[in-house]
Amino acid sequence: MIAARPTATPLQAWVLAARPRTLPAAVAPVVVGTAVAIAEDSFAPLAAAAAFAVALLLQVGANLANDVFDFRRGADTAARLGPVRVTQSGLIAPERVLAATGLTLGAATMIGLYLVWRGGWPIALLGVLAVLSALAYTGGPRPLGYHGLGDLFVFLFFGAIGVAGTHYVQAREVSSLALGAAVPVGCLVTAIIVVNNLRDIDTDRAVGKRTLAVRLGAAGTRAEYAILLAGAFLVPPVLWLGGGLSAWWWLPWLTLPLAGALVRRVGRTTGAALNPLLGATARLALLFSLLLAGSILL
Repeated sequence: MIAARPTATPLQAWVLAARPRTLPAAVAPVVVGTAVAIAEDSFAPLAAAAAFAVALLLQVGANLANDVFDFRRGADTAARLGPVRVTQSGLIAPERVLAATGLTLGAATMIGLYLVWRGGWPIALLGVLAVLSALAYTGGPRPLGYHGLGDLFVFLFFGAIGVAGTHYVQAREVSSLALGAAVPVGCLVTAIIVVNNLRDIDTDRAVGKRTLAVRLGAAGTRAEYAILLAGAFLVPPVLWLGGGLSAWWWLPWLTLPLAGALVRRVGRTTGAALNPLLGATARLALLFSLLLAGSILL
């Protein structure tokens, strides 16, 4: 059944395009990386604020780019099961979405110059890669998301680079704790895209979009989701045993009931019914990260 064309005010349309439910994925790495910097007496408030702004702008820029590129490649049609996409639905013209993408990524670059000033060439290199990856996820001649590389991209940029990079621009070095704490954040943020791709397996396969979910199949993708969540919860005790966390390492485990419920629900849910679980996984990632930050600070 094809849904009727949606209606929205201009402001509502742009909010839809920004995909606010995905923004916890941008916030979580900055929270954890900043917590490590505070714990190691390296907190730099302006750098932390700049990292927060850049992360949000990059996420919104990537969302805008995906909206228009998926439409142009035929991956978003009137039969899509996910939330409304503004280009496909006709709410905003493709040219305007592309212009907004450029403005958003341009703003991220301008703010990022301050981080480059603090962190030097490593941050400059990571910044260039982040902007290019935001565009290349669904754009360019070989989009990452269309060739099964989306999950790896998300894990690296929202885990290792997001957490360790936030720590680096404040401390001007990367500690073992920052690298260790990046792993659970990367796992949980990757789980968000896993739910998204599980929902879209059939429509993606039909248009030749070879996500990792399409390659693994529904059962394999559900197993990937469970493994990512389990991996996230295994890291805090390992960090504690290694001396990286105090006896408060268990704080993130307070979210274990939520994670268990999500694994069960994702294991038996298909199609559009997965949409609420996508948002719930994003909330899990943010809540886990806040509690992990608390265990680091305590």
